[in-house]
Amino acid sequence: MTAKRFDRLQAVLRQRQPDLTVIMENVHKPHNLSAIVRTCDAVGIFQAHAVSTDGDVRQAVNAAKGSQRWVGLRSHRRLEDTLDMARDNGMQVLAAHLADDAVDFRDVDYTRPTALLMGSELDGVSPAARDAADQRIVVPMHGLVASLNVSVATALILFEAERQRRLAGMYEHSRLDPDVYRRTLFEWTQPRIAAWCRRKGLDYPALDADGDVIGLPASETPDKIRRSP
Repeated sequence: MTAKRFDRLQAVLRQRQPDLTVIMENVHKPHNLSAIVRTCDAVGIFQAHAVSTDGDVRQAVNAAKGSQRWVGLRSHRRLEDTLDMARDNGMQVLAAHLADDAVDFRDVDYTRPTALLMGSELDGVSPAARDAADQRIVVPMHGLVASLNVSVATALILFEAERQRRLAGMYEHSRLDPDVYRRTLFEWTQPRIAAWCRRKGLDYPALDADGDVIGLPASETPDKIRRSP
């Protein structure tokens, strides 16, 4: 870990948005799911959610480009669990769905805590998701096709959210809980030692100004831990 790399990780983590997320309902194609996670990283989303009734959530490594290391992805079997999560965190739920009452995606206030709900490639959001949403939004289309690829539509909407939040100064200081920030920073900088600590049931040790570990038990060294199974 170099000081430059450590500074970069801290800068990125400080801009993470804990109150902006995406819920992917039965987005089964690994390429699409991974592309969405990659966009989540680009706009500073801290954690995304994937709902799969069969429990199969897979990412395509080439499409993700490593973003799966930096964006938490929680898997759920029931849509209701993700909606409860959003409600408990005071989020508005926006469903991307072509409906008579849908509004242009740019006419929404994304500086509010927001969960963006995207549906499957073939069927879109389910009737239950559509009805549970606070608002339905659309990307206006002027051609003959009715909709965009789900990952493309998600990117357009999320970058509108990023634009509004950036103008509102929401990326200028860390908005994460301090304990979550410290824990995540350690996992980003020292993933193998973090895994070792979890296996041992130990708290993460401190990091110095360069992101190196200090305060390990005397019997352990970073190199020894990295080599452990």
